[in-house]
Amino acid sequence: MEGSRAVFAISVAAEMASLQIQNLRVYERRGLVTPARTAGGTRLYSAEDVVVLRRIRELLGEGLNLAGVARVLELEGELARARRENEALRARLRT
Repeated sequence: MEGSRAVFAISVAAEMASLQIQNLRVYERRGLVTPARTAGGTRLYSAEDVVVLRRIRELLGEGLNLAGVARVLELEGELARARRENEALRARLRT
């Protein structure tokens, strides 16, 4: 998948998400985003990571704290998985 390929340095990802670099480090420590690492330890972010970073910025802007953001992201992930499972079951029923 092209969106999951980690290609952006932390400075580029921060700029794309309109965030400060230090915030990305905090979000990583809190488990909100998990960038890939090069052999030398450099963080690399994917387009999907940037989408998550933008969502984090949006939720923080709505007044949630980082614990609330983590819970919302978790629930959104569960909902997306349930929707995929539901669609797969519906597709099996149609065949």
